Parts: sequence; structure tokens; C-alpha cells
Amino acid sequence: MNKKSKYLVLAFYFYTPVCDAEEFVIQHLNYCKMLGITGRVYIAREGINGTICGTPQQCYIYMDDLRSDARFETISFKISEFDHSTFNRMHVRLKKEIVFSGLEHVNPIRRTGIHLHGKEFQAMKDNKDVVVIDVRSNYETRMGKFKNAVTLNMETFREFPSKLAELEQYRDKKVITYCTGGIKCEKASAYLLEQGFKEVFQLYDGIIGYAKETGGKDFDGVLYVFDGRVTLPVNEINPVVISICIKCNNPTPRSLNCANVECNEQFTMCESCATEMQGCCSEACLLAPGKRVYNGTGFYARL
Repeated sequence: MNKKSKYLVLAFYFYTPVCDAEEFVIQHLNYCKMLGITGRVYIAREGINGTICGTPQQCYIYMDDLRSDARFETISFKISEFDHSTFNRMHVRLKKEIVFSGLEHVNPIRRTGIHLHGKEFQAMKDNKDVVVIDVRSNYETRMGKFKNAVTLNMETFREFPSKLAELEQYRDKKVITYCTGGIKCEKASAYLLEQGFKEVFQLYDGIIGYAKETGGKDFDGVLYVFDGRVTLPVNEINPVVISICIKCNNPTPRSLNCANVECNEQFTMCESCATEMQGCCSEACLLAPGKRVYNGTGFYARL
């Protein structure tokens, strides 16, 4: 890791009992503010999930301090370099689940799919007896996905259980689930095992970890992320663009939120069309009284 990078972005999660979750939220928020980092951390009785941004010094202190807590001593961090801060505030929030699925009864600490590291996933994914399933939302999969992966048309991850009927046809195959950083797969793979699927695997550390280990080969498009970067290129080997501008139908890797705050629709639009439309998804939104000033990115931090 180049410690001369101006900022680092840390993505992490860990399933572990947090009995004092309410108190820990307050303590952790105060600690993060004292350290001077920004980002978003969710804490529940089942664990922690977060993405934070700070200087290399701040981030290495954060990682060391979190691992000094016996509950999180084996936590894994996915580290990215960036030239500016990707968040403008620090949020630490109490949740029922660290990623909302509606599967509160599913406990990945007890049982989950077999973890595959990047090269193991790469060696298995194209076998005839294997099906690769993307468990992310549709606005993520339209920006990028693995070649030949099965995508589920979900607005949110909590719809995953309702997709079980679509997945029945793969019950006799080896199933590999994947997502951005691995957290959704912990519950998705555990749920599939609960529902009787026999051979279930998951991509450890998700697309982010796979790209670090393999160069991102066979991931088509770009990776949608939940911060100011919006999307990231991850494939250095055989990259292609799969998302299309909704206005001119040309390929584009750009994802925006509509500048009309009352719409806030997520859509894909090339830079030229976005400038012409002032960041709006339609003519109606262009004329709406709640239109924000287009900032050139289509990412608007919540106030």
C-alpha cells in the first residue's frame, strides 16, 4: 500500500456478537469524530459494517484500534486509494441488521457458504456444474457484473428471499454468490443452505477483493459503490462497458442520481447528455422546482 496516498477508503464488515450495541454506537461515533475520519458505519447486535475515509495515518490507526477489540481482532479491511475524501460527514448508526435483508433469523456465524478467494473463484466460475449468482440490486448489476452471471431484478437486497423460485433450477449445481464486498453473500449463502441447497460458495471479500487479487478479469462494466466515487473500474485485463446512456444509447460507465430531489432516480447517462440535461433523467425533472444544481457527478450527499 502506498502510504503517500492522500486518502484511503476502508470497506469492512464482521459478524460477531455485540451485546452492548447501543452503547458501542455512541462510543464509536465519538471515537471516529476524535480521529477525524468520515464515512458510514452500521452496528447491530450481530456485528459491524462500514465504509470510512481518511488519511493513511488515520486509517491505519482506525484498523489497529478496531482489531485491538477482541470482538473484531480478525476483521478484514478492503483498502482503496483515492485523491480526495469520499464522504463529508461521519455517521454511526444502530441497526437491526448490518445489511438489511429481513433475514434476522439467519446467523452467518453458525453457517454460511464456503469462502472462495479470488483465484479459487476464477478457477471455478466457468465450470459446467457451477452457477454464479449476483445478489446485488439492479442499479448495481446494470453497471457491471461477471460474465455469464445470473442477475436478479431486485430493487433492494431484502427482495432476495422472494427470488427463491427463480433459483430452484440451480438446486443441483454448485452455487457461488457474489456481491460488492462480501457482506450480502454471508446471509444470501446461509439462506440458500437453509433452503436445502447443498453446495453453496461465496466470493470472499466480493468484487473488490477479487479485483485486488486477479486484476478483475471477466468482470464486465464498472463497480457501483456507495460513496462519492459512485463507480470504480475494476477490470485491468479485459474490460468492457455494458451500461448504456438512457438518452443517446451510447455506452457509458457513468451512474447518476437525478438532480431533481423529488425524483432522485438512479440512471446511467454519458457526460455530454448529463451536461445538456443538467443532471436530470427527464425533461419533466429538468423543469421541476426541486432541481438541484448539477455538480458534474450526479452524487449528492445527504444533508
